[in-house]
Amino acid sequence: MTLIRAFTGLRPVSNRAEDVAAPPYDVLNSAEARQRVEGREWSFLHISKPEIDLAEGTDPYTDEVYAKGAENLQHMIDSHVLARDEKPSYYFYRLVMGEHVQTGIVAAASVADYDTNRIRKHEFTRPDKEDDRVRNIDTLNTQTGPVFLTYKNSAEVDAIAASVTSTKADVDITADDGVQHTLWSVSDEEVVSKLTSVFDAMDCLYIADGHHRSAAASRVAAKRKAENTSHTGDESYNYFLSVIFPDNQMMILDYNRVIKDLNGLDVDSLLAKVAESFTVTKSDTAVKPSANCEFGMYVAGQWYKLEINSSLISANDPVASLDVSLLADNLIDPILGVSDPRRDKRIDFVGGIRGLAELEKRVDSGEMAVAFSLFATRIDQLMDVADSGNVMPPKSTWFEPKLADGLVSHVLD
Repeated sequence: MTLIRAFTGLRPVSNRAEDVAAPPYDVLNSAEARQRVEGREWSFLHISKPEIDLAEGTDPYTDEVYAKGAENLQHMIDSHVLARDEKPSYYFYRLVMGEHVQTGIVAAASVADYDTNRIRKHEFTRPDKEDDRVRNIDTLNTQTGPVFLTYKNSAEVDAIAASVTSTKADVDITADDGVQHTLWSVSDEEVVSKLTSVFDAMDCLYIADGHHRSAAASRVAAKRKAENTSHTGDESYNYFLSVIFPDNQMMILDYNRVIKDLNGLDVDSLLAKVAESFTVTKSDTAVKPSANCEFGMYVAGQWYKLEINSSLISANDPVASLDVSLLADNLIDPILGVSDPRRDKRIDFVGGIRGLAELEKRVDSGEMAVAFSLFATRIDQLMDVADSGNVMPPKSTWFEPKLADGLVSHVLD
């Protein structure tokens, strides 16, 4: 078994990609998805969010919903909107958002290498979210949501990518949010073999986003292996759908925090306590940190720049030295009393794509009492945490641009 392999992708037929492509299933709620599909019969949301085709209020985790997704997938195949490629292929996938460009490869990644941590993790998963993805994959018999992976950039892969992407693309569409999605299929056996060997020589891959999808793929593979008396290891269920980008092209945005109350403190008391661990400077403008260990704080209509005392920064712990950890360990937990950000309803998280104005809005409206802006986690920090076998705090990374669902799916034969 190799780290990655080519596969016969299920994808939109010619001129149908724009009709099919949809935002990832987990960035829209059911109501938003219903709005998105108005007048769009072939949107992949009918497969990834099938509750939109059932009565409003339908629990998205009922058997009926998963069955509807499988029915909708088969309908698109029977209607010749989606079709399976004839030859095992890799697919180069380029995303363009403004000035940012990143080009990766769609591949089937090894479950065995995920299980042995050659495909490395940096987040905990929640059993209920894993269960949802397991049921989705099992019912559809197809992996439709790609796992977002990264690798330490390779000149050999770059050269192949440059050659392939200089040719005419199979798909070139621009989504509603302005992000351009371009896809090239590669079925030439020599190129496929070269890509497989180059990736197989790598020490590891890293999960950027999609921990629940990869964990679910592992569970499905284990179940099917146990049920298959003729298991060889070559079956498609031993691999999972992924899109793999080089680390030097990844874009991580800040992931900011808002807190519902000041934990019984008034503003002056809050500032006094914060000043015990941070240098606090009042700012006339919104504070967007320009380096690690800097933070912005917005409270009572005023921005402050916070710089943590250097004595509080751990040089040897890849998790404790993260900005999200420094803020949590020295302010959000001890001062504001939020010790479990996974479960505490007093804290919420705001992706950097929304800008600092969103933080001001949440506080000025009275919904929240204080907001914090952070410097974005770096990709090398993510890799250091994964290499150490540890996990990052929740909501440490916000990746942009987002992958589209529906451009390539992986059928489990």
